[in-house]
Amino acid sequence: MHYIYILISNACNRHYIGSTENVEIRLLKHNRGDVRSTKAYRPWSIVHIESFHDKTSARRRELFLKKNARARKELFNQITNGLIV
Repeated sequence: MHYIYILISNACNRHYIGSTENVEIRLLKHNRGDVRSTKAYRPWSIVHIESFHDKTSARRRELFLKKNARARKELFNQITNGLIV
């Protein structure tokens, strides 16, 4: 299985969208500072996970959310309002 995940910074109001095969290990890397783009905003918490059968589908969804501000904003609003977990 492959996953996309959304993190929120506990230090400031920032989100991060990524994809991986192992969400727990990836979160550890973000919080250890191993990921340059998220290092300055540690610590991070997972707020959303979606699963996919293959890497291509997960990557496609990740890129869609990163490039489509309307879809990303709608998803963040649903997460914030507790409509999806």
